[in-house]
Amino acid sequence: MNTDATGPAFFDVVLNQRAHRYLSPDAVADSLIEQILTAATHAPSGENAQPWIFVVVRDPVVRGEVGRLVAESWTSGSSDRTAEMVPPWMHREVDHWAREGLATAPVHVVVCVDERLCHEGLWGSSIFPAVQNLLLAASALGLGSLMSTYPVAFTPQLRTMLSLPDHVHPLAVVPLGFPAKALGPPRRIPMQDKTFRERYGEAW
Repeated sequence: MNTDATGPAFFDVVLNQRAHRYLSPDAVADSLIEQILTAATHAPSGENAQPWIFVVVRDPVVRGEVGRLVAESWTSGSSDRTAEMVPPWMHREVDHWAREGLATAPVHVVVCVDERLCHEGLWGSSIFPAVQNLLLAASALGLGSLMSTYPVAFTPQLRTMLSLPDHVHPLAVVPLGFPAKALGPPRRIPMQDKTFRERYGEAW
């Protein structure tokens, strides 16, 4: 087994992974995408079914249409509902992403499930670990990303744009690109505040 250090340490990646809503339009090489998706395919899945399908979209027309659908939904009501639930700084970030950041990301990875390979009850536990691997691998390679299930509300349109057969269902869209904005460390509640020893209520 090769144990040479070839990138950032594992915990440096995990503890600093962020959702990037500002991405440069610069192209992302196939070699980087292949590394990222190889990492995704090494995630666990229910019964080792490996039901994931990845559609890598660079076509600016398709990316623009996905962005348009999200922007229209956002401005027609989602923005107001979100503003009631999140702090102003986060709403500004999401507003930028929904209005233009998604459309201008140079790559969209549409993550789908092949329903023939596993029961619907296993879709989430099979697909989202792969998405997490994808996000971490992107971060390790210096790319920005985030996971969004928002565009899945437009599954009929995605199905048409991407020629998805009936047995393939989109579950998430991950925009990829080089970060256009530096981000600080992630805001996280300390582990101790979320963990109990032996039984609920017993502090760690």
